Amino acid sequence: MTKWLNSLQPFGAFLMRLVLGVSMAIHGYQKVVPNGALHHHAHYVVSLGLPYWLGYVSAFTELIGGAFLILGLFTRLAAVLVAINMLVAFATVGIHQGFGIYTYILALAAIALMLLFYGAGSLSLDRKIGFS
Repeated sequence: MTKWLNSLQPFGAFLMRLVLGVSMAIHGYQKVVPNGALHHHAHYVVSLGLPYWLGYVSAFTELIGGAFLILGLFTRLAAVLVAINMLVAFATVGIHQGFGIYTYILALAAIALMLLFYGAGSLSLDRKIGFS
C-alpha cells in the first residue's frame, strides 16, 4: 500500500501547485486587472499600516506567482513569496476576520511552505528544464 501511495506523490505535488496557483492567480487578477483595482488595493494596504508599494508587490505576487505555480516554473521562488504574502495577510487581516478567513489563509501558507520544501514535483516545467 505504501509503495502505491508513494507512486502518487507527483500527482499530489501537482494538485497542491494547481490549487494554490489557481487561488493566487484569481485573487491577484481581481487586484490587478479591473480598472482602478490595483490603486484601490494599494490604498487598502496603506490603511493596514503597511507601505503603499507593498500593495503592488502583494497583488503582482499573487497574479504572477499563481501563474508560475500553475505551470510549475520557478516554483520554490513563487512558493516562498506566496507564503510571505499569506503570513502578512494573516497577521494584518485574517486574525481579525474570524475562523473561516484565517484558516483559509493559513492553509494557503501551509501549501506554499510544502511546495518550498518539497519542490514542484516531476510534473512541472522546473523538472522539464532541469531547474529543480
